[in-house]
Amino acid sequence: MSDLFEDPTPGQTAGQTPGQTSGQTAGESSGQNAPEFSVSEISGEVKRTLESTFGRIRVRGEVGRVFKARSGHLYYDIKDDRSVLACTTWKGQISSLSVVPEEGLEVVVTGRLTAFGAQSKYNMNVDEVAVAGQGALMALLEKRKKQLESEGLFAPERKKPLPYLPHIIGVVTSPSGAVIRDILHRLRERFPRKVLVWPVAVQGANCAPEVARAIEGFNRMTPGGALPRPDLIIVARGGGAIEDLWGFNEEVVARAAAASDIPLISAVGHETDTTLIDYVSDRRAPTPTAAAELAVPVRLELMAWVEDQGARLLRGTGQAVQQRRQRLNDLSRAMPRPDSLLETPRQRLDQAGYNLPRALMSAVHQRQVGLGKASAGLRPATLRSLVQRRRGQFETAIAKLSPYPIAREIARQKTDLEKLNARMVAAQAVRIARQSQQLEASGRQLDILSYKATLSRGYAVVRSGAEVLTTRAQAAAAPALSIEFSDGVLDLDAKEAAQK
Repeated sequence: MSDLFEDPTPGQTAGQTPGQTSGQTAGESSGQNAPEFSVSEISGEVKRTLESTFGRIRVRGEVGRVFKARSGHLYYDIKDDRSVLACTTWKGQISSLSVVPEEGLEVVVTGRLTAFGAQSKYNMNVDEVAVAGQGALMALLEKRKKQLESEGLFAPERKKPLPYLPHIIGVVTSPSGAVIRDILHRLRERFPRKVLVWPVAVQGANCAPEVARAIEGFNRMTPGGALPRPDLIIVARGGGAIEDLWGFNEEVVARAAAASDIPLISAVGHETDTTLIDYVSDRRAPTPTAAAELAVPVRLELMAWVEDQGARLLRGTGQAVQQRRQRLNDLSRAMPRPDSLLETPRQRLDQAGYNLPRALMSAVHQRQVGLGKASAGLRPATLRSLVQRRRGQFETAIAKLSPYPIAREIARQKTDLEKLNARMVAAQAVRIARQSQQLEASGRQLDILSYKATLSRGYAVVRSGAEVLTTRAQAAAAPALSIEFSDGVLDLDAKEAAQK
């Protein structure tokens, strides 16, 4: 290491390493006699070497992760396709920057290299930033964004509303990170729900295909099956640099999220991180914890709201009843007393009761006068004359009634009935003849298909009771045999038949 350090420390000669005294030779420092250095000595020498060797330098690259600490210091990365250089701009230097670093910008930074020995890291203290061109990653992202937007995947009308209280929530994330713990913790606090976790890689080459397959897999589940389909999907990941989140900028992930029939919440990165899945998702949450808050309401707040609504309902019902009771009382005071309402009808009743006897007598007198007038015209001679006149009219009517027209009508209908009967008999005879022919043809066909025709050619049917035997072994085992020929049936004892 003697050639690495240019300025020897006090008490050290040129060619000596830190911790080697002038009394030690090179041979003594080799092997088991190598000097021991403290960590601080090595860190200090590395820092001095970096600062003295490079001095003030300019570096070109793309801005990656940008983080502003509470202290006001600005931390960010400058990267190319192979390496990342950590950069720092102190709080007092930020105001002098012509351009504040933003993620995705291609810049040229100027400053000094230094080392942070406490963590064995080196970085660059930047005091000047100039824009060098649009970053390649951001340019690609903008191109994809415009393409998907032109296809209508970002349109607000295609976004689905989130279920108010989902029964099952599917989470697409890494099962080993803090994200899933934060989501589960927040769900338990707000409103516990069943959660299905689909483990995926949240960065690297496998991130995009695994996330897309997870979204499609949740959508292919059967509602109410053994593994039920979720009512809501959360795609979540913690914060990171743009290259760490790049898997969620892939087109396959964006299209899978847009094609999801299940409402989807994207919670990728922190609030300042934006990826393509945020544009196509139904809702975007700034953090995974916020996604859990969007997914379910607070149970206690919901119960309090229900209780408040119940109390309001009771108060409203009570007030309505009270108002109607007051209205009824007001109306009752405006109405007259029952006695005053009945005074006039009672007077009319008394007047009618006073006038009723005289009215009855007058009516009876009028009826007697009318009866006398009617009875004045009733004499026996008049009645006899009226009876004779009615009898003459009756005899005239009887003379007009003759049985001959009725007899003619009966004869005509009888003739028609005989004709119809003859036609029916003829039609029935034709139908019976046709069905007889069909029956004979069916009988001949049955004879042709019957096994009895086969018996006439020299065959026989062997039975044992009702069972038909088809093998010699069955016949030998049967207690008795019945052989049917074309001209009859022959009964045999099976044992005697076997002996013969």
